Amino acid sequence: MAEEGLISGGEEGEQRKPKQKGKHDKPKPWDDPSIDHWKIEKFDSSWNESGMLETSTFSVKFPSYREKYLQEAWHIVKQALKQYGVACELNLVEGTMSVSTTRKTRDPYVIVKARDLLRLLARSAIKILDDEMQCDIIQIGNIIRNKERFHRRRQRLLGSNNTTLRGYTVAAMGSFKDLKQIRKIVEDCMNNIHPIYHIKTLMIKRELAKNPALADENWDKYLPKFKKKNVKRPKVKAKEKKPYTPFPPPPQPSKIDLELESGEYFLKAEKKSRKKWLEKQEKQAEKTAERKRKREEAFIPPKEMSSDSTKPSANGNTELAEMAASLKNTLEVPRKSEVLPGFLNVEEARSRTAGPATFLGKEVEPN
Repeated sequence: MAEEGLISGGEEGEQRKPKQKGKHDKPKPWDDPSIDHWKIEKFDSSWNESGMLETSTFSVKFPSYREKYLQEAWHIVKQALKQYGVACELNLVEGTMSVSTTRKTRDPYVIVKARDLLRLLARSAIKILDDEMQCDIIQIGNIIRNKERFHRRRQRLLGSNNTTLRGYTVAAMGSFKDLKQIRKIVEDCMNNIHPIYHIKTLMIKRELAKNPALADENWDKYLPKFKKKNVKRPKVKAKEKKPYTPFPPPPQPSKIDLELESGEYFLKAEKKSRKKWLEKQEKQAEKTAERKRKREEAFIPPKEMSSDSTKPSANGNTELAEMAASLKNTLEVPRKSEVLPGFLNVEEARSRTAGPATFLGKEVEPN
């Protein structure tokens, strides 16, 4: 019976169907590869003939230096919003711009587009009212704390007409797919990755997209791979940590305390000034002597190298030294008082010529 139960259980296990991963994992009508999920259909007024039931309003502040520009361009903004049934107002007293829906408004999302228009008015972005255009305002002010580094990296980003960006935000317009790429480029630029690397990659992708044969292939082998270079930076010397003590350091003596210890505090003003003058003179004399010594160093001749011929060798061989000493004694020049063999003494010759000289047997007085 046990064997029959095992066999029947095995047959039932084989007949069971595999369980689905999720309860609602069923094919959806929009899961079709022929459908382009990124495509945005243009709004038709027939979809909302009755209009809006409530009034929606958005207000945005603008800086004072943009007031003149907004006054000149406000009639263009008003005409553009009138086509979509949206009202706008410019309040120069409070420094605000506001948009609101009217009875003629049919598109419920156009009020959000109008709000984005107010944010992008500084960049003449009336294109945002189109259905295919979206906007993204990227915050870059909180990525880097160092101001110099922030301004240097922000200069790498160029706006329309090759103008550098201002402020702490970057505004971009385009499709959702393009805005995702722009956000990555801007954030990487502020993290010290130059935009030129992303631009090269995008240019290669654009050329590859033109070839329909490469549509289903992996493009990683065609894209450039940039290596990160480690730039040598000066090493910061670590400060030596002093041993921790729970007691505070002793207070340093003040100027009055030092004068009390030396006794200068009780001296008169004349004596104090006299003492200071003497100390100043001593310091000047020391500096003068030091400068004089440095000047005289240039005129001191270098020491001559003494010959080692007269010194005994390390092995105790003194024959060369004795020979040099004997030659020196024999070749010494005699003094004037000494008499060489065959020559007359100089002093004796002088004594002989000191008296009157004789010439032809007659004495001649010296002049």
